[in-house]
Amino acid sequence: MQDTNNIDINLEKPVVTTHHPTRDGLVKGSINVIKVGGAVVEDPTSLGNLLEQFANIKGNKVLVHGGGRSATKIAASLGIESTMVGGRRITDGDMLNVVTMVYGGLVNKTLVALLQAQGVNAIGLTGADMNVIRSHKRPEKSVTIAAGEVNPNTGETLTEETKVKVDFGWVGDVDKVDGQRLTTLIESGIVPIMAPLTHDGEGHILNTNADTIASQTACGLAAVSQNDEALYDVTLTYCFEKPGVLSNPDDDSSVISFITEESYQQLKADGIVSGGMIPKLDNAFEALHHGVSRVVITSANDIEGENGTTIVLK
Repeated sequence: MQDTNNIDINLEKPVVTTHHPTRDGLVKGSINVIKVGGAVVEDPTSLGNLLEQFANIKGNKVLVHGGGRSATKIAASLGIESTMVGGRRITDGDMLNVVTMVYGGLVNKTLVALLQAQGVNAIGLTGADMNVIRSHKRPEKSVTIAAGEVNPNTGETLTEETKVKVDFGWVGDVDKVDGQRLTTLIESGIVPIMAPLTHDGEGHILNTNADTIASQTACGLAAVSQNDEALYDVTLTYCFEKPGVLSNPDDDSSVISFITEESYQQLKADGIVSGGMIPKLDNAFEALHHGVSRVVITSANDIEGENGTTIVLK
C-alpha cells in the first residue's frame, strides 16, 4: 500500500452537481434514503441511537438494512456453513432459507417494532412485497480471489491470487425498482423499511446486497415524476460504524471529505480504498448517474450527513 502521508486526498471542496440540473425549482419534495449496515443493526446501543436520529428526520424517508452477521450466526447455530467470496455471500437453498428468515423476519420486523415505538409509522418490505424490486438470478461470474482465501469450488486455500468462476446461488442482481409503488406508501405517510431480499417474478426469493438495494431504491425514487416533473430530490446516506471513508483504516480521524469519480480511481489504484468499500462506492456513483442528488458515507451517529464523506461526480 502506498504511503498515504504523501497523497493529497482531501481535495478543494468541489461544486456539487446533480445528474439532472433541469430539476431546479421543479422538485416537489426531498426524501432521505438511509442504509444501515449489519454491524450497527446488531449493536443495541448503536441501533437505538440511529433509530432515534432516523425518527427525528423530518419529511419523507426510507430505511434499508443489512443483517449479514446475524445471518451467519443463526446459520452456524443450525449447522449451516457460510461461504463468502469478495465480501458476497454464496446462497444455496439452505442459506436462502436462513437469510429469508433473518432479513425478512427477525431483523426487519424488529426494526419496524422499534420505529413504531418511536412514533414512526413504518412498514417492513422485501422486494417481493408489492413487486417493488424485481431481480434476476446472478449468472456464474469470474471473481478474483486473493491469496490466503478459500476457493469456493474446491475448498482449498489459495497460495496466490486466482481468478475463478463462482456460482453465487440464489443471489439477485436488480433489474427494476418500482418507485411509483413506493411513492404510494410514502405519500400516505408510511415509512418503508427495506430488507435485502428481492424476487425474480417466478416465485423465487433472491438474496440481494443491501448497498445495492439502497442505491437502486434511491434511483427508483429519483425517477418518479408527476406532470413531467421530478417528484423527489433524493439524498442517499450509507451509515456504518466508521465516520466515513478513511485514508487510514486504523485512524478514525483520517476521513476523506470528498471523493470524485477521478479521485476514486486513484484511491483504488493506490490501495487506499479496497475490499467492501469498493462496491459501496460503485453503488454511490451509480446513484449519482441516475438522478440521485447527494450521496454521503458516514457514521451511524451522523445519519443526516453533516460530516463523513460526500461522493460527487466531479
